[in-house]
Amino acid sequence: MSVTPRVIIVTGLSGGGKSTALNALEDLGYYCTDNLPAALLPEFARQIHAAPERYAHVALGIDARSRGSDLGEIPGWVDRAPEVGIECQLLFVTADVRTLVQRFSETRRRHPLTTDQRPLPAAIEHETALLEPLRRRADWVLDTSDTNIHQLRRQVWKCAGAGDEEMTLVLESFAFKRGVPQDVDFVFDARNLPNPHWVASLRDLTGRDADVAEWLEQEPEVNQMADDILGFLNRWLPGFRSVQRSYVTIGIGCTGGRHRSVYLVERLAAALREQWPQVLVHHREAG
Repeated sequence: MSVTPRVIIVTGLSGGGKSTALNALEDLGYYCTDNLPAALLPEFARQIHAAPERYAHVALGIDARSRGSDLGEIPGWVDRAPEVGIECQLLFVTADVRTLVQRFSETRRRHPLTTDQRPLPAAIEHETALLEPLRRRADWVLDTSDTNIHQLRRQVWKCAGAGDEEMTLVLESFAFKRGVPQDVDFVFDARNLPNPHWVASLRDLTGRDADVAEWLEQEPEVNQMADDILGFLNRWLPGFRSVQRSYVTIGIGCTGGRHRSVYLVERLAAALREQWPQVLVHHREAG
């Protein structure tokens, strides 16, 4: 069976969240390349067309550092991509000026279009004008002004259609001391379990490390909780699929979000993948 490669071009305003969007697509198995000059897009497309199985899912990050004339060619190229057997879509991330200025001031990053004669607000305005044709052509426009990186990742997963055919399960570990993640459907509390943090040799590791996993698996309470959560999910998740839910997000928290919750998420994800094709894992503190 022939494969139709799928390309998602990720662009938008600097500081809007392009890197987070690309990371989210990488979670879905996309081959990701950032800061690709727009002029190289046709040659890159030829490489994709020549090896469709290898490049079945590709995400390309393109920003305003490309020449304006090259950027202007992108909408037409996206429209013509099906003629060469490539499905192409455009994802545009943006934010309001106040948010972008705040983000650059907090990270001390330099906006790529700032110069001695063009301060940050003017650079944002110039970039907005340069990218307006891409925004108008975009299949999705995500405004991240009031969105944190975890919410943006889930929005990108939805745009990419991770749950179009099968319901997608998202398992997220977190630290209660930093708050419960937004948009979770179920929350499980692992703070009553034995804590590897108090074992000096395990403190700097995470629940993904074999030594931590082996230590936790020796504790009966850990195994009982893992079995109970898995049993609960196996009992109730089919009901969510029956009402055509695209996503169900399961949060598992502990005190620091690095050992117990991470281990349980990894263990449950491995078990759930036996029945659910789309299982994504995100470790908020240990990731």
